[in-house]
Amino acid sequence: MRFGVPLGLVHPGVWRELAVEADRRGFESVWLPEHLVFATDLSTARYPGTDEPGIKPETPLFDAPAYLCALAAVTERVRLGTAVYLHGLRHPFVSARAFATLDQISGGRAIAGVGAGWYEGEWIAAGVDFATRGRRLDEAIQVSRRLWTERTVEHHGEFFDFPEVAFEPKPVQSPLPVLAGGESRAALRRAAFRCDGWISMPQTLDGVRPKLRALRELRAEAGRLDEPFDITVHAYGLSGPDEVAEWERLGVDRLIVRPWRRTGEAVRCLGDFAAEHGLQYS
Repeated sequence: MRFGVPLGLVHPGVWRELAVEADRRGFESVWLPEHLVFATDLSTARYPGTDEPGIKPETPLFDAPAYLCALAAVTERVRLGTAVYLHGLRHPFVSARAFATLDQISGGRAIAGVGAGWYEGEWIAAGVDFATRGRRLDEAIQVSRRLWTERTVEHHGEFFDFPEVAFEPKPVQSPLPVLAGGESRAALRRAAFRCDGWISMPQTLDGVRPKLRALRELRAEAGRLDEPFDITVHAYGLSGPDEVAEWERLGVDRLIVRPWRRTGEAVRCLGDFAAEHGLQYS
């Protein structure tokens, strides 16, 4: 099992320290969430499955790939991912460039976790139709993959249209992994048909089982059951090594864990978790 660290669940003031500790202690990856902007009008901010706003407009926001570039400079092995980046909210030139840059600077450690998004307010603020977000993301993934791998690219699609361009430098990784986040049927289909893996919302063993069954069915439909596929689950309530074995039996490849309750204890608890689960770099 590989273990990831959700940096977005602590104060940004300790992101650097926590990433360095994760790198030192043998964690496989660190992850940043992403939003472009928050509107002060909360009428469009109800988080799915709740009656509460999912945002606070005063929350500080950072450009996630740019911040991960800074973390790449102070780490050596830990992978650097987004969970998740609104890849379709920007032109693919912008998104593809951001991740190619991160992959170059990190020496091939980038993971592009992408999602369609749930928060309508930032799409309204950016002047982009929220209802088209899924189709925009699908097209943006297609275009980005071509920009990352082909010598020249020309594209004429529903949302993006451009003449032949060159895109250099390419990412170090070929392919640069793209994981789809979300638990809707559309998000699971995107992961199964278009991406290299899937990222869950915070989940339990019982809650994730139907999602994994659906993913397998969709991958079979896509004819991709024999291809590598990376399954990542946010498992914040992990009880210990015995539970890890249960996740492994389900076919989960990576758990994003939060072994702390408060920011002030995050670094110490990360070390305790590493010792309990025998993490180390060879």
